[in-house]
Amino acid sequence: MSETEDRTGGPGLVITIYVIVVLLTASIGFIIGAIGPQGLDPELFGVVQLPPTPVGMAIYGGTTIGSLLGVLLIGVVYVANRYDDAEPET
Repeated sequence: MSETEDRTGGPGLVITIYVIVVLLTASIGFIIGAIGPQGLDPELFGVVQLPPTPVGMAIYGGTTIGSLLGVLLIGVVYVANRYDDAEPET
C-alpha cells in the first residue's frame, strides 16, 4: 500500500471529514452571530450561557456538533474494533 492510499482512506479520511464539518459549523455560527438576529440565546449543553456574539455562536456551533459527532465516531470505532470482519466458523 502506498503513502497516498493511507491518506485518502480509512480513519484519516473520517477524521478529516469530522474536522471539516466542525469547522464549517463554527463558521456558520460565526456568520449567524455577525448577522445578529433577535432572540439568540446560545446555551452550551444547557448549562453554560454564551454571548450571542460571532465568537460565542462559533463556539456554540463547533462544540455542539463536535461533541455529537465525536460521540458517534467513538461508538463506530468501538463497534468496528469489537466485531471482526472474519467469517464465523461452522
